[in-house]
Amino acid sequence: NSAPVGTMSLLGRLSLLGQSRSVLAAAASRALLHSSPACLAGKRSWNLTRLNHVAIVVPDLKASSDLFSKVFGAKVSQPEDLPEHGVTTVFVELDNCKLELLHPLGSDSPVANFLAKNKAGGIHHICVETDNISGAIADLPKHKVRALGGEAKTGAHGYPVVFLHPKDVNGVLTELEQPDEEWKKRHAK
Repeated sequence: NSAPVGTMSLLGRLSLLGQSRSVLAAAASRALLHSSPACLAGKRSWNLTRLNHVAIVVPDLKASSDLFSKVFGAKVSQPEDLPEHGVTTVFVELDNCKLELLHPLGSDSPVANFLAKNKAGGIHHICVETDNISGAIADLPKHKVRALGGEAKTGAHGYPVVFLHPKDVNGVLTELEQPDEEWKKRHAK
């Protein structure tokens, strides 16, 4: 018996091979759902649809933004503070996916703890889109997959997000996001 391929190593291998966003999303879906002890069976009211981004905690947001924009030539967003999540984010736009650069917004930020343990920063989480975040939140506990915080919050794109406990998803902190324009309008600041 061979162990299931870890999500990040599979995604890393596929991205190095230049695979498309849909191939990465399909691989992420299989790795997240089908290699987990909490493998979902039967019909669900929700599905994973595609990989949205890989989030990287960085010790210096400006230096990291400059690396991606000036050295690698990528399109980089302006920094955005997300107090509800305790982070400042910058998105790096790629053809098939985004990278989210995360920096702590205050000393009590969850990513401040991550950075304290990983001085150079590193991969923090992956974000996979879903077509029904409420359905996922309701269904996953039946399969021993915990949603951190229990309910969706507004994420960096203005859409509902929820994080899944890494111990339940092959050791990978996983964010689910539902692109939902109605939610975005209702929760606009």
